[in-house]
Amino acid sequence: MTKVLAAGGRPTGVGAFVGLWGLCVLLCASSVARAAAPAATDLLQKALKGPMAGVRDIIFAERPAGPDPHWYANISYFAEDENRKTYVPGGRLCRMNLRTGQVKVLVDDPKGNIRDPHVHYSGKKILFSWRKGGQDHYHLYEMNADGSRVRQLTRGDYDDYEAIYLPDDDIMFVSTRCKRWVNCWLTQVGVLYRCGPNGEAIRPVSSNNDHDNTPWLLPDGRVLYMRWEYTDRSQVHYHHLWTANPDGTGQMVYFGNMHGGIVMLDAKPIPGTDKVLSIFSPGHGRREHAGPVTIVDPDGGPDARPYARHVNRKAVWRDPYPFSEDCFLVASPRGIELMDGRGQTQVLRKKKGNMDLHEPRPLVPRQREKIIPSRTDPAQLTGRLVLSDVNVGRNMVGVERGEVKKLLVLELLPEPIHFHGGMQPITSGGTFILERILGTVPVEPDGSAYFEAPAMRSLFFVAMDAADNAIKRMHSFVTVQPGETTGCVGCHERRTTAMYAPQKSLAAMKRGPSKIQPVKGVPDVFDFPRDIQPILDKHCVKCHNPDKRYGGFSLAGDRGPYWCHSYLNLTYRKQFVDGRNLAVGSRPPRSVGAVASPIMKKLTGGHNKVKATPHEIKMVRYWIESGAAYPGTYGALGTGMIYHTQGGKAIRHDLDWPETKMAAGVIHKRCAGCHKGDMRLPAALSGSAKRYDRELVFNLSRPEKSVFLLGPLAKKAGGYGTCQAKAKPPKGKQRAPEVFADTRDADCRKLLAWIRRGKRFLETESKRFDMPGFRPGRPYVREMKRYGILSEKIGPDDPVDPYATDRAYWKSLWYKPIMQ
Repeated sequence: MTKVLAAGGRPTGVGAFVGLWGLCVLLCASSVARAAAPAATDLLQKALKGPMAGVRDIIFAERPAGPDPHWYANISYFAEDENRKTYVPGGRLCRMNLRTGQVKVLVDDPKGNIRDPHVHYSGKKILFSWRKGGQDHYHLYEMNADGSRVRQLTRGDYDDYEAIYLPDDDIMFVSTRCKRWVNCWLTQVGVLYRCGPNGEAIRPVSSNNDHDNTPWLLPDGRVLYMRWEYTDRSQVHYHHLWTANPDGTGQMVYFGNMHGGIVMLDAKPIPGTDKVLSIFSPGHGRREHAGPVTIVDPDGGPDARPYARHVNRKAVWRDPYPFSEDCFLVASPRGIELMDGRGQTQVLRKKKGNMDLHEPRPLVPRQREKIIPSRTDPAQLTGRLVLSDVNVGRNMVGVERGEVKKLLVLELLPEPIHFHGGMQPITSGGTFILERILGTVPVEPDGSAYFEAPAMRSLFFVAMDAADNAIKRMHSFVTVQPGETTGCVGCHERRTTAMYAPQKSLAAMKRGPSKIQPVKGVPDVFDFPRDIQPILDKHCVKCHNPDKRYGGFSLAGDRGPYWCHSYLNLTYRKQFVDGRNLAVGSRPPRSVGAVASPIMKKLTGGHNKVKATPHEIKMVRYWIESGAAYPGTYGALGTGMIYHTQGGKAIRHDLDWPETKMAAGVIHKRCAGCHKGDMRLPAALSGSAKRYDRELVFNLSRPEKSVFLLGPLAKKAGGYGTCQAKAKPPKGKQRAPEVFADTRDADCRKLLAWIRRGKRFLETESKRFDMPGFRPGRPYVREMKRYGILSEKIGPDDPVDPYATDRAYWKSLWYKPIMQ
C-alpha cells in the first residue's frame, strides 16, 4: 500500500582515440585503479560551517536497481513483451536532517518507484517522478516539503521523469511522449519536454531520435543536458553535454561531441564559478549513471579534453550536487556521501537492503536563474537557418571557394520500435535509421546559405558540388523551433569560432529564405529491393549471378538469412562508402558518399562497358547519400530473419528443425575433415563462420543455387566443383573427386532439404518486408495502435501496409502550429 507521510590541476590527453575520458574508461575498469582518497570523518562539519551553512535537510529517493545495465533503460517495458518491465518495485522519497541524521519518509510505495526529486526555488515544494504501485508509467507529482498536498501533474500512457523547475515556474522534463524507441536497443526514448506549473500545455522542445537526459539550468538561464546521437557514426560513443534555451531554441554542444567514449550525465553548475560538475560514465555508460565525478571548465571550448578534471576516478558515483568546487553531495553503492575537491568522502546515510539511494538534493531556497524570453513563434510551421560560410570549418583542405553549390537536406526518421543492439536489417554495419531526402537549397558564391526548414525535425546536411557529388557530410543533427532563426559559422567549424562577419553582408541574406526543393525523380525514402535491385538486374546480374559468379560473387537479389545477396556483397566489397558505425567525427572532403563509392565508377563506363542511364545513376547516388539502407520501412524490424536478437537474447529459429540436425550430421561426415578452424562451415542457417558467411552461402530464394551446395557439387552436375572429398586422387588423376558427384547423393539432398526449410520459414512463418503478403510483427502493430496510427480493431490476420503506416506515424510527429 502506498503511504504519503507528512513530517513536521588539469590533465592532458593520452591517445589519438580514447583521449582523456577514454583513459578514464581504462582506469575505471579496475576496481583498484586510482582508488579514492581515504574517507574523511569531518567533511560534514566543515561543510556545514562553509558552503552548506544554510542547509539543514536534504531529500533523496530510494529504489532498487532494474534488470538492464544501460543507463537509460529504467523506464516502461521491453519491446518484445510489454509485460516484461525495466524496473524492480520499491520506492521511497525521504528527508534527512544533516545535523541529527534523522530520516523521515515522505512517500513510501513498496510496489512503485520514485525518482528525480527537485526542490522549488522557495524551498517549500518538491517536484518528483512517481510510478505508483500497480501502474506502468512514471508521472510528475508535486508536494509540499513536509510531505503534504501531493498532487499529480501529468498523465497518460508515457513516462515523465527527470523534471526541473524553470525560473518562470514552468517545468522541463524528459518524456517518452516522443513515441520512439532507442535505435540500438529494446527500450523507449525520452527527450526534452516542457509544461506549465500544473502540467498543462505539454510540448516537446527536442526532436532527438535518441535520449536526452538530466536537464539542469545554468545561471544564465540555458538548460544543460546530455544528448545522445549517432548520425552515421558510432552508436556507443557520442553522448555529451549540450545546451538549449528553455524554449528549445539555440541548441548547441557544450562539451565533448567531437570525442567519444563517455556518457556525460547529471551535470550541474558549481556556484561561484563558470564550471560544472558532472558524472563521466565510462564507455557507453553504466547502470543508473555511475561513473567518476568530474569538473568541466568550459573556458577551453567544447573540444578541449584537458579541461575536464576527475575529482574521484572510481566509476561508482551518481547524482552529484555541488555547493562549491570543494563540496558535493553524491550517491554511491554505499549510500549518500559528501565529497570534497580531493575526492575524499564521508558517508551521510548508508544503504539498507536492495534499496539504492539516489538524487540527494538540499532542501533550501535558491535564487532563480535568468529568464530567457522565448524566441519561437508557435503559429509557424518552419524556422530559418543561416550558414555564414560553408568553406570555414574542420577538415576542409582541398575544397575550393565556390565549389559547394548546394546543401542536400536530410531528415533522421524516428523508429517506432526496436528489438536489439544492432542496426540489422536496416543496414549491415552502417546507419541504424532511415534517412529521408527532403531536397536541396542553394549555396551562394560567398559560401552562405539561408533557408526555411521544417520545425521540430532532426535534420542534417551534405555539401554538394554542381555535379551532385558530396563534398562534406554532417555527422550530427540540427533542430529549429517554430519561428526560430538560428545559424552556424561553417561546415564542422570549431565551436570557439564566432559567426563570420565579412565587410559586406552575406549574399544569402540579401534575399528571402530559400525553400527546400525536392530532388526530382528519386524517392524520399529508398528501399533497396524496390529501387536499386532492378538497376543491378539490368546491368550486373548477367555476369554476377549464382551460376557465373564472375569475381566470386553474385549481385542477384536472392535472399540470405538476413539480407539479400546483392546488398551484402555491395556492403562487404565496399562498393558504397557510407558513415559506417565508427567512432569518427569530421571526415575529410569527398571521403564519404557516392563520390567515394566504387560502384559509381562501374556504372558510368568504368567496368566492362556497363553504362547506366542518368536516372539510374541518380537513383544509386541518392540511395548512398541517404544512408544506403536495405528496407525502406521500419516494419522490417524483427521479421523475415532466420536469426535475430530479441530481449537481449539470441533467437535462432532453425536450431530445432529436424532438417538442421540432419544437415549437421552431413557436415560432420562429409565436410568437417577439411573445414576446420577458420575454414569451419556454419552448421545452422543461423550459424556463423569466419570464412563462410551465412548470408552468402545460403540462398533462401533458390535453395538449389546455394554456394553451400554448389561448392562441393561436381561441375558436370552443375556445381562449382571447388570442394574435393578427403581422399587420395585415383591412379592417373590430378585431383580427388568432388564431395557430391551429382544431386542424387543422399547427403546432398539432405542439405538441399535443410535450405528449403529455411525458404519455407520465410514464406510461411516470418515473411520479409519485400515478400507478397508481408505483415509487420506484433510489437510494431502494438506500438502503432498505442500511437493512434492503426485502429485498435485491426486483428492479428488483417493486412497492414508498413510503408503507409510508417509515413502516417512520421507525419503524426510533425509540428502542428498553435494559433494564439
